[in-house]
Amino acid sequence: MDTATLDAMKATLRGPVIGPQDAEYSRARTVYNAMIDKRPAALVRCTDAADVMAAVDFVRDNGLELAVRGGGHSGPGLCLVDDGVTIDLSPMRWVRVDPVARTAQVGGGSLLGDLDHAAHAFGLATPGGIISTTGVGGLTLGGGHGYLTRTHGLTVDNLLAADVVLADGGFVTANETDTPDLFWALRGGGGNFGIVTSFTYRLHPVDTVGVAITLWPVDGTRDVLAWYREFLPQAPEDVYAFFAAFVIPPVPPFPEELHGQKMCGIVGCHTGDPSRFEEAFTAVQEPGRPTFHFTTRMPYPALQSMFDALLPAGHQWYWRGDFFDRIPDGALDVHLKYGENIPTPLSLLHLYPVDGAAHRVGPDDTAWGYRDAVWSGVVAGVDPDPDNAEIIKHWCVDYWQELHPYSMGGSYVNFMGTGESQERVRATYGNHYDRLARIKRTYDPDNLFRANQNIEPARQA
Repeated sequence: MDTATLDAMKATLRGPVIGPQDAEYSRARTVYNAMIDKRPAALVRCTDAADVMAAVDFVRDNGLELAVRGGGHSGPGLCLVDDGVTIDLSPMRWVRVDPVARTAQVGGGSLLGDLDHAAHAFGLATPGGIISTTGVGGLTLGGGHGYLTRTHGLTVDNLLAADVVLADGGFVTANETDTPDLFWALRGGGGNFGIVTSFTYRLHPVDTVGVAITLWPVDGTRDVLAWYREFLPQAPEDVYAFFAAFVIPPVPPFPEELHGQKMCGIVGCHTGDPSRFEEAFTAVQEPGRPTFHFTTRMPYPALQSMFDALLPAGHQWYWRGDFFDRIPDGALDVHLKYGENIPTPLSLLHLYPVDGAAHRVGPDDTAWGYRDAVWSGVVAGVDPDPDNAEIIKHWCVDYWQELHPYSMGGSYVNFMGTGESQERVRATYGNHYDRLARIKRTYDPDNLFRANQNIEPARQA
């Protein structure tokens, strides 16, 4: 982008336009994953929907590449584009809760922590994530799952409306009755269809929740997972527990003698009757006496932010994901092999439940393509040292490649990594890909919104 074009953009928009010559540039292009080092020609911090509309028009009319940044948590760095323009929604960070209607309207640049905080004041919440610094936009458009999914569904199952800036610079509010095809696509189709400037969610009564963390030595992975694959799907829907293999960090509540040890176990959340909380997790004794079993009750936002300090922005990240409807014996061996060889203290494997209430939504009711999945898995190599980037990448890729044959073939779109093939993208959107491609043709025929796990517009018949 030449200076004249950059100056013209600055004159067009209310929000700041940051170029490579500006002092803020290095910080503005920094995202959660420090492995990403892209250099946009400009970053536009939009203050409102009108700014987003003007920015889209400017980018399109000048033939520039475009990316969209909400919370900046995109693992493969799709919120930045080299030599193009990033539309940064971070100034649009606000939440308005209607406690009577039990809804929340949330700005497109908001983080999960913003929504959790605002809704918690009224004893309310909606499903989404386990790290409070995650942007609501990327998480929601990919489908969204978290501690409340077994009880209240996916994030998109609780999306009531979305304000969207389209590729032609127009603005629509998408819901079940207005542009329902677009609303369907937004619920799991990623950022392919427009820029969402606000989301409206249904909220549920959630206040203080039960939290259980139970751990065993990593060499017991086969027995623990064999128990977990039976326990979790049969548990009441108010019981949630994701499986994890990781290195114990030197923080409370973990005792000092466990620090640095490789362990496997579950992180559980109970949203039911508090008097039944302890009973809900008594089955953790079945695979063998746990090395560590911790239970407490805490406000829901405290659970949502529990891992924030362990996994702050600025680390090297490399991840891959898959959906699973079962955990066969062969997969147990893979998890044991790679769990015993976790390469760095922050690298991990998580299996997140996506059953329960999420299974009661029809397979074609939203663009989320795997309503029959029971777990959404992610392998993540994580380390603060750039010198370890290749080590964590190879561990992640090797682990994923050995585990993938036991998967359903596709992934939660937000757990896809860098440079994945178009075949992999198709597998991730599943049977909905062709329908999504037709909707893409309607709303973005020239594929302006392509800095994502891209759905190419369908060709005209």
